Amino acid sequence: MFKTIAIALLTLALGGAGYFAFTQKSAYGHASKEVAALEEKIKEAEQKEEEAAAELKAAEEALPPLEAKVKELDAVKGALASGAVLKDLEALYAKEKKLSTEKQLGLAGIRMLTNGGKDPSTIEAFNKALEMTDWKGQQQVVCAAQKALLASGEKVKVMSECAADAPADKAGKEAKKDDGHGAKKDAHGKDSKGGKPDEKHAVHWDYEGEMGPENWGKEFPTCGKGKSQSPLNIKGPFEKVRYNVVPDYKAGPLKIINNGHTIQVNVTPGSKIRIDGKAFDLLQFHFHRPSEEHINGKPSAMVIHFVHKNESGELAVLGVLLQEGNENPGIKTLWSYAPPKEGPEVAPDNVAFNPTNLLPREMEFFHYDGSLTTPPCTEKVKFYILKSQVNISKEQVTQFPFKMNARPVQPLNDRKILTN
Repeated sequence: MFKTIAIALLTLALGGAGYFAFTQKSAYGHASKEVAALEEKIKEAEQKEEEAAAELKAAEEALPPLEAKVKELDAVKGALASGAVLKDLEALYAKEKKLSTEKQLGLAGIRMLTNGGKDPSTIEAFNKALEMTDWKGQQQVVCAAQKALLASGEKVKVMSECAADAPADKAGKEAKKDDGHGAKKDAHGKDSKGGKPDEKHAVHWDYEGEMGPENWGKEFPTCGKGKSQSPLNIKGPFEKVRYNVVPDYKAGPLKIINNGHTIQVNVTPGSKIRIDGKAFDLLQFHFHRPSEEHINGKPSAMVIHFVHKNESGELAVLGVLLQEGNENPGIKTLWSYAPPKEGPEVAPDNVAFNPTNLLPREMEFFHYDGSLTTPPCTEKVKFYILKSQVNISKEQVTQFPFKMNARPVQPLNDRKILTN
């Protein structure tokens, strides 16, 4: 009996010892894992500390040159503070009928140093430099003007090629300050004809060939992936709106350019349009052949796109469709000065033009939210396509130096087309 009890007690004792050993081993294993995890976190923290120390050292090394630059800039500003140099430069340039883009940029820089970045004349001067730039072969001007406007507090999207580490051969890839359509402030980076083989050219786009519209998305992603692209085939059903579009265009000196993609007229400040009571400034207008917009599946002979921008930076494009018919007197004037080949802006002496001459009497419209119809195809552009068309003769269509410069219509993608 006692032997049986002793064996039972011994068995229980051995089982308890085994259980105790098992639990201790498990606890030790769990603790080992926690220790290993803590060691890994300590290593990560040490690595981050080393990286932070390296960044701090680099920043400390970069600080003295920056301080020297600031002192140099302060010295230059002090030397120009009286405004005498600015006045002399303005007087000198006033004698020239047309400033080069580089001189205009330099004048803007002197104004910034003399009057400050918030001065309206400074901002106007840099905007003027951008307006004069054809965005091809003048990336340095574009970058300098855009960065200056950004420093002045203006709402400007600086193109990616202006970054310090941007590759030189990518100039123009996104060279649009998002406030144009067609070419006034566009990345018309078409390769120059007859250039030397080793010259750097901007990424170009075209209306046919390897960089035709179907391939724009390879270099300009929004053109291929955007969901609110222009132009559209305009067809019902339509939704009604109760507001109007009211133009208030003024006559001004004619400034016309063939930028390699279209004929464009750059407009001096003063012309506006009111959309539902909101004012938009007219920047420029240009032509497409045939019309980019279709009405019930059919294009017109051509279209004029009037490009506007408001104080908030929003873009609005007014489209006027041109149908073959009688000769158009306004277009006759424009075509008589339009350069047949790509080149600099032409500003004939004592020639004024009023964009109102190209509008129909009726201002009923179709409206939709779209994009620039040229690379980089930036979206959030409001389109107002007038229902009434304007005549253009067959001969005038033929005289337009581009046989085809229209982007194909794009998917509607559940957008609504409105009408008044």
